[in-house]
This record gives sequence, C-alpha cells and structure tokens, in this order.
Amino acid sequence: MDPVLNNMSTILSKTNFLICLDCAKNAWLKIHKPDIYKKKSLSSFELNIIDTGNQIDELARELFPNGSLVESREDIELTKKLMAGKTPVIYQPVFATEKFITASDIFVWNSDTNVYDLYEVKSSTASEEEGGRKTEDYLIDMAFQKNILQDLGIQIGTLNLIRLNKKYVRMGNIDLKELFFIENFTEQVNENLEDVKQKMDGAYELLSSEKEPQGHCDCILKGKNSHCTTSWHSNSDLPEYSVHSIARIHKKKLTELVDSNIFNIHDVPEDFKLSDNQRRQVNTAQSGKEYIDKNGISEFLETMKYPLAFLDYETYPSAIPKYNGYGPYQQIPFQFSLHVIDSPTSESVHYDFIYTDQECPDDNFATALKKHLPKTGSVVVWSQRFEKGINEQIGERLPDYKDFMQEVNNRVVDLMIPFFGKTTMYDHPKFKGSASIKYVLPALVPTLSYKDMHIQEGGTAADTWNRIVSGEYSEKDKNMKIQALKDYCHLDTLAMVEIWRVLKSVA
Repeated sequence: MDPVLNNMSTILSKTNFLICLDCAKNAWLKIHKPDIYKKKSLSSFELNIIDTGNQIDELARELFPNGSLVESREDIELTKKLMAGKTPVIYQPVFATEKFITASDIFVWNSDTNVYDLYEVKSSTASEEEGGRKTEDYLIDMAFQKNILQDLGIQIGTLNLIRLNKKYVRMGNIDLKELFFIENFTEQVNENLEDVKQKMDGAYELLSSEKEPQGHCDCILKGKNSHCTTSWHSNSDLPEYSVHSIARIHKKKLTELVDSNIFNIHDVPEDFKLSDNQRRQVNTAQSGKEYIDKNGISEFLETMKYPLAFLDYETYPSAIPKYNGYGPYQQIPFQFSLHVIDSPTSESVHYDFIYTDQECPDDNFATALKKHLPKTGSVVVWSQRFEKGINEQIGERLPDYKDFMQEVNNRVVDLMIPFFGKTTMYDHPKFKGSASIKYVLPALVPTLSYKDMHIQEGGTAADTWNRIVSGEYSEKDKNMKIQALKDYCHLDTLAMVEIWRVLKSVA
C-alpha cells in the first residue's frame, strides 16, 4: 500500500469535503461517529439517486471505450503505472496527498498536448441552449481534483463536465453522443482553484480534529427540508415544531429568529415581519386552532362540476430514457387511481390501472384513462402542474390522444389550492407549513393514514415499479409489490375524496 494511505482516517476525500461545505458538523460525524451518521437510513428515493449515478458513470465510459479501470479507491500504484504507460483511457484513477484523496471519473490521454484531460460525470441535465451555465458545486468538485493533481506535480489538460443532454429524445437505440452533453470548464475551474484550496485546508483542519464541534450544525440556519443527515443529533434541542418549519422562510428571516434565540414557532413575536401565509401559519400554530376561510372554500368548491373524477398518477423518472419518445428524467406514467362521484347523492366508484410489462406503458395508460374517465365534469388532482404536465407529454407522444389529453387538462381542478394557493383558505396546526397530502390527510381525516402501508410515498412507488419491470422480483414478490402499488395509489385518490368532503362540511 502507498505510504500516504497508511492512515486513511487522516485523509480527506472529495465526498467528505463536499459534505463539509454543506454542513461541517455532519461531515465530522460521518468520519468520526459513523454510527450516528448512518442511524437515519437512506430512503428509496435517495438510494435510487445513488444507483442512477452509478449507472450513468458506467454508461458515460462508453464515450471513451476500452479504458482501464482502477477498481480500488486505494490503488494509487495501479494509477501511477497506467499513467506512466500513457494508457489512452483510465476510469476512476486515484490520487492522494498526505491530506487529500480523490478518484477522477475518466482520464483521456491527449496526444496533441501530451497530458491527460479530465472528464467528470454527473447525473444532472444540461443543454447547449443554456450557454454553458456554471454549476458552482461541480466547479468546486473539479477544483478539488486539480488542486490535488497540482500538489502531486501532475499536469492536467482540459477539465470537462459530462451531463445528460436535456434536449435528447430517444428514437431507437440510445445514441451516446446525443445523450451526453460535454462542456469544457477549464477556465472557470482555474479561477476557483485558490479559493477551493483554502476551503480544503480549512475543512481538513476541522475534520481531522478528534474533538466533536460544539453546538448546532450549519443546518440551524436552513429550512427544515434542507437539514442534513445528522441534524437530529446536532440540533436535538430544537422543539418539535420549530421556526425552521415556517413555509418558504428566507434564510435572512430565519437567521433573525435564530440570532434572537427564537426557535419555537410559538415564540415568534406578533410584530415579526412575515408573508401573509407565513403569518397565518404562525398564528394557527400559536392558537392551536384551525384557520378556515369559509367564503374562499365555498367559492373554490363551486368551480368543481359533477361528475367529479379524483385522479392520481404514479410515474418513474428514468434518467436514461427507457422508451422511444422519452428524454432524460422524463416521467413515465405507469399507474393511475380514479375515484368517480357522479352526483351529490352518489357514492364513489373506484377504477385503477397499472402496467408492469417491459414495453412502454403509454398506449395502455391512455386507453385505460379514456375508458374510465367521465367525459364531462371536473378532474380533481393534488398539485395540477404534475398531472397536467404528464397529460401534455402523453399527447405529444401519442398524437391520437392529443385532443383528449388537452380536454382533460381543461377540466382539471387542483384540490391543493385551499391549502397552498396564493392565499391559504384552510390551515391546521398539524399541517406544520406543508401542503403535502401526507400532512393534510391525517390532520383532517385521522381514520386514514399512510403509516401502515407497505409503500408510503411516491419515491418508493417509483423505485418499486422500476424493479418490477427490471425483473428483480420473483413472481410471488412481484404480485405482492403490484398489490402494494395499487393500495398506495388507491389511498391517494381516496384521501382526496375524504379531504373534499371535509372542505364541503366546513364551507
């Protein structure tokens, strides 16, 4: 083993450095107290992001085929040997100094300049129309690598970023040269080298200390949805309903509250300036009483026409397009649930659809939707931007359904509006600033819950479907997963029906 790697615990990796920039204490805990860092398991959504990144890394290598792979993240000697032999393409070469270690994605020998060019692969999207827009995190990522290479006296040529081309549409076999978009960021990275070097040294000093940083972590100045993996540990003194849950709170406002030692939403002063919806949330929390705008809700309900069709889609955002007509991360609609109420005196009737064969679901999905959806009346969804967007895309891919999908969109009513529109009409202390149906449902309809469901959120649903169509389950497990998907999507539309009934009862 290279002597530099004799004590790995003192060497800072690129991953840990980037975590440190986001939240320093979180990175320290990851290194020194991994049991705390790993206590909160990754969600299906987060695991899928990791899997997607790995798939894209491997696929991007085919842009520079027949390369030599450095399999071990500690194999510096193999990297040196490959570079000494001017190996044309090297995947995952490893470099380390006494303080830092990094693995680059792809090194390509440039015979014109007699040095290697670096290619960093990311699973995000970009396009030529964006004009090579800089992405700060990626520049820092590549600057970290170049600083290490410079410290080792290794000359490097261009620094390039490989991302998915957001304009690519699959037609036939995947065209790698069209799927990927390559940008040269050499100049921008070089401009950041010194600044990143200072950050690297600061991070190394902090993270090599055996003493845990005291007090709150950096997330104390971030909204709740942006808190790190170990925020529960570092900010354990925060109340259950803290000011971090105030919807869309700006960092400046949050900093004012924290600096004033105000952490509990119940302690926010009456004269503290907030938006109307934020103030309403705070007032609702402090009073412990629901806020109900009966006139607003009544006017909203009047926009809904019978028969009412409560509709919800499940989709999968495949980074690498699975089917013709799809681009990177374009949502594949594979399932819907539909509750129909024909008249004010009718009971709801349920229909559902799920497609789990390997072919594209579009035709079957659109056919089933047209068959079961009433030809008139309102189509009620939760967050219309999503379902309407899916309908538009189906219409683009299936010209025979374009008019139908547009007609459906013309009838859409967004049931989320009373809870998160321009002006809130209904607020409840248990919403905690969220208009997610996962918060609204248990507050308004306590008899219904996602907690005991095998699938409890959309990320798991999407991941489950992808594993089904990828053939990862036995026939028995596949059937169980399909039923779990049906149960989850069914509850989404049933939840809308029951929430609508609550709105009717209070209007």
